[in-house]
Amino acid sequence: MTDVAEARYELVISVDARRSGEYDDIEKTRMRARIYRVLETAFTHTKVARDSLHMEDRGDGVLVSVSGQVPVARLLGLWMVEVHEKLRDENRALRVPLGLRVGMHVGPVRHDDRGIAGRAVDLACRLADSTVARQVLDAERADLVLVVSGSLYEDVVSGGGKFIEPARYSAARLELKEGPVTAWFHLPGRPAPAVPAAPGTRPDADDMSDVDDVNDADDADRTFDPGEAGEAGARYHVQGDMSQHTGNVYQQPVHIGRTTGDAGRRKG
Repeated sequence: MTDVAEARYELVISVDARRSGEYDDIEKTRMRARIYRVLETAFTHTKVARDSLHMEDRGDGVLVSVSGQVPVARLLGLWMVEVHEKLRDENRALRVPLGLRVGMHVGPVRHDDRGIAGRAVDLACRLADSTVARQVLDAERADLVLVVSGSLYEDVVSGGGKFIEPARYSAARLELKEGPVTAWFHLPGRPAPAVPAAPGTRPDADDMSDVDDVNDADDADRTFDPGEAGEAGARYHVQGDMSQHTGNVYQQPVHIGRTTGDAGRRKG
């Protein structure tokens, strides 16, 4: 029997299918077969041995934990590239493309005879199932969205690496059962996506720590709702040099954005 008291520090991957409830029984079986083909082909091409993996069927998705002996960067980089390519290959023959939401987090995982458990598992699943992940996948008309925890972004993604481009990730604050957390969203093969704000969240609040108490996301890639700063419903989206302002009333002239070149100089 497995010793459940001994946790292993592993990468947890939660994979969910988009709008799985719309599939009938026959199509759902085919959908599940496609998901396994996509994941297993990617693991094979990435040279991740089967005995390094624990895989659980979730009906409309798969829960995976990967041994700590496998470099996390390989899963974030090459493995995601292979998942994306295989998914595109599967979707070429489909009238309604299969869409996948993938959540990732690294943390202590406990194994027993029935599967895996722990806060790391909970967080990975919540990231993949988050409303923002669903919205990004639909809004961008993409087939695949990756959502990583704040700690995974800070520890691995932010440093870059082979097939890992931190500039193509966007941050958002998510309201989960355990509390608000920072998550980073990525669409393989595309620029950083625009992410919607979670209602009522403020990323600069003192009590907004991640499940694993990670650092806040970079201000340049934040989405937030400054509820204390003015009218209800005022919302700002800030990403690099662009910003979107919705539901605001300005009493005086306001400058939005950066001043470059000669635009801000007074003429003599």
